[in-house]
Amino acid sequence: MTRVLLIAPQWIGDAVMAQPLVALLADRGASITALGLPGVAPVLRAMPGVDEVIEAPFAHGRLDLALRRRLAAQLRGRGFERAYVLGNNVKSRLVPWLARIPRRIGHLGEARGLLLTDRVGPAGGQAIKAAEPMALSPVSCRLPRTAQGHRPDMRAHYAALAQIAADEAVPEPVLSVAPHVADAARQCFGLPTRWIALCPGAEYGPAKQWPTAHYAALAALAQQAGYAVALLGAPRDRAVGAEIASAAPGSANLCGSTRMEEAIALLATCSGAVSNDSGLMHIAAALGRPTLGLYGSTDPRHTPPAAHRSATLWLQLDCSPCFERTCPFGHLNCLRQITPRMAWDELGRLMAAESASAG
Repeated sequence: MTRVLLIAPQWIGDAVMAQPLVALLADRGASITALGLPGVAPVLRAMPGVDEVIEAPFAHGRLDLALRRRLAAQLRGRGFERAYVLGNNVKSRLVPWLARIPRRIGHLGEARGLLLTDRVGPAGGQAIKAAEPMALSPVSCRLPRTAQGHRPDMRAHYAALAQIAADEAVPEPVLSVAPHVADAARQCFGLPTRWIALCPGAEYGPAKQWPTAHYAALAALAQQAGYAVALLGAPRDRAVGAEIASAAPGSANLCGSTRMEEAIALLATCSGAVSNDSGLMHIAAALGRPTLGLYGSTDPRHTPPAAHRSATLWLQLDCSPCFERTCPFGHLNCLRQITPRMAWDELGRLMAAESASAG
């Protein structure tokens, strides 16, 4: 059995999209230890194929060389044969290099792959197939652009490190929560069995955030259909959650009230989820819940939700994707023109499809 150290990405969504790489390595008999930031660790613990999770409390933007040396010293005698480095910066390669792991595999990234033994090019060095969620194209949209110049599908980008064959499909990201753990979380937060999760936050910036008024209108539509509504997000999302809950009375604002492991467990129980392009969207989709991702400044072909029971709404206007944190033109039409009714109708289709398959 090959002992593998996985250096996880620092963002939650990216960590979820790395699960196909974990699955490919586990299928080959690897024993996988994942090293990640505390905020990402609960996601790693929910990943099939990860045997152990080590938390690395590195400060954002800092080298933390002393801490990296200590971690490397702890890992040095554990017999790791390979390290898969999913970050693109030199800092992410320091621990496996200092731990003297013989093979250190990663993308070229910064400094042309410095400290790596196996380097994969920007496009993975090969064409890799990956399933995509259904992307909706409202009639006002132009036809999809050509693939030239697009950022790669991140699932395939990470899976390329496993050196799979060019015609081999990349598996979908999967997360798993024990049913009794998920149900206990739902009951702890006072949610019924029929409830909709709304995830209005996006750490990257407001150009990824569907308007709060739209979320409130969507919450009202869900309540009219007999669903409870809960808002999930980080502490920084409390204010926007409170605004939505105020405009849609009866909605539970849980933004900032859950630890990440609790949010994961809750999402495992929801009837459906609607989210900006965020980590919670990726978690809900990887848990197999009917999930609708709302895209504005970003591209669902680059960071798609797992395709189990998901879809995306993306208008693909002339100005999108811009990948900016704030709208360069100040109108945010790429998200404002996605109406609450459009979102509710599509989520309803996803939930109906799940009910039909279960029946």
